Amino acid sequence: MSSSKNKKILLTGLRDDNPIIIQVIGICSALAVTNLMMNSLIMGLALTFVTGLSSFTISLIREKTPAHIRMMVQVLIISVFVIIVDLFLKAFMPDMSKALGPYVGLIITNCIIMGRAEAFAISNPPIPSLIDGIAAGLGYTVVLLSIAFIREILGFGSIFGIRIMPQGFTSWTMMIMPPGAFFILAIFMWIARRKQDPEEKGAK
Repeated sequence: MSSSKNKKILLTGLRDDNPIIIQVIGICSALAVTNLMMNSLIMGLALTFVTGLSSFTISLIREKTPAHIRMMVQVLIISVFVIIVDLFLKAFMPDMSKALGPYVGLIITNCIIMGRAEAFAISNPPIPSLIDGIAAGLGYTVVLLSIAFIREILGFGSIFGIRIMPQGFTSWTMMIMPPGAFFILAIFMWIARRKQDPEEKGAK
C-alpha cells in the first residue's frame, strides 16, 4: 500500500472520522478518566495498543475465520490484548492501574475497537488494518488529552501533576467531576461539526 493511502488512513482516524468527536463512540472513558492528563495518556495508549494489534490480528486470520463465529473470535482476540495491558499496568504501574480502575478492563467493550474490526480489519490486509487501528486509537488519545488539559488546569491548576497556576488560584470543582468533561466534549463536538458542515456543503 502506498504512503499516500497510509497517510489518508491516519488522517481519517485522527481528524476526518475521529471516533469520539465525529463518530461519538467510546465516550464513557472520555468522561470518566480525563480529570488528569497522565490518566488520559495511559488510557489512550492502552486503547491504541489494543485497537492496533487486535485489528492486525483479526485481519491476519480474516480469511480463515468462519462467519458464524466471527464476532466471538474478535472479542477473544481483543480480550487477550486487554489482559496484557491490564497485567502490565498492575505489574509496573500499580498506582495508575488503581486510578483507572475498571476502565482498563472495559476496553474490551469499547465500541471503537469492535468498530474498526468490523468496518476495516475484516475486509483489508493486516498492515493497513494495523495503521487504521493505531489511527483510531491516536484520535481517541488526542481528544482525551485535549479534554484533560482543560480539566486539569482549571480543576487542579496543574499539567501532568506539575502545578502551573499561581498561589491563590481557585479551582473549578465542576472540572474535577464528570460533568466538566461532558461540557468540554460537547464544545469539541460542536466545533468539529461546524468545521465539517462548510466542507460538506462545498462538496455538494
